[in-house]
Amino acid sequence: MRFVEGGTFLMGSDRFYPEEAPARPVRVDGFWIDETPVTNDQFAAFVADTGHRTLAEMAPDPADYPGLLPEIVQPGSSVFQKTRLPVDLSDYSQWWAFIFGADWRRPLGPDSSLDAIGDHPVVHIAYADAAAYAQWAGKALPTEAEWEYAARGGLDGADYAWGDELAPGGAMMANYWQGLFPCSNLLTDGWERTSPVRTYPADGHGLFDMIGNVWEWTSDWYAEPKAAAVRTKSCCAPHNPRGGTERQSRDPATPDLKIGRKVLKGGSHLCAPSYCQRYRPAARHAQPIDSPTSHIGFRCIRCS
Repeated sequence: MRFVEGGTFLMGSDRFYPEEAPARPVRVDGFWIDETPVTNDQFAAFVADTGHRTLAEMAPDPADYPGLLPEIVQPGSSVFQKTRLPVDLSDYSQWWAFIFGADWRRPLGPDSSLDAIGDHPVVHIAYADAAAYAQWAGKALPTEAEWEYAARGGLDGADYAWGDELAPGGAMMANYWQGLFPCSNLLTDGWERTSPVRTYPADGHGLFDMIGNVWEWTSDWYAEPKAAAVRTKSCCAPHNPRGGTERQSRDPATPDLKIGRKVLKGGSHLCAPSYCQRYRPAARHAQPIDSPTSHIGFRCIRCS
């Protein structure tokens, strides 16, 4: 782990997506944070010690999902599937498929394995799985503010964790999608899916893969930033802010599903200049706590 000194920083951004705005001063206390996302090898040690079963390894309860067809009440998870041709980018079902038997041990489905990817970030992790690992390790999941502060690496207000240019001098600084998403990945960074942790340079705090590779869970329930929280003086910046409530975090587009959403941070290997420019510290995504995928992982913190 690395220790990140507390301080005040400009959280969010006014230059990209509406859910990141407004940029506002926030203050956090110091904390220790994992140098990398939790890897497959590290998660395997946790499972061996505890016998933990991830959500993806258990069939869903039909009572939680009104209208769920009986034939799909099976364990599994969502796996990215590259398309053959350009598709409508407003329809994510074009590139996501729920695969029976996909889980952290078998990230692409029942015929896959963790062979040769023990040092890649673990994926297909639901929020409860990440929280269970953190408790076992004597740690916690970071708040959104803690995560973003760490990811900025001391570069307050910069677009990226390394400055204001995505690929300075053509250098690949993180694992993200190059090319036309979701059909053509140029592999300029060398990786089709996840990459080994520490493949790319660390940020100013000595942290690896804060940007790209896999999205990471935070402990905050998702909420829109409140304009009322904006302050012009650092002395008035919110101190160790937290997200909304579980009820506030629910997706208004699916009122029948009473499932909260947590904030994901950092983007993943599927973020692309042509589609989802969320390979940035300020970027955020609302993820249902019961929805693991092939591009979601996590890392932990410990209070000072």
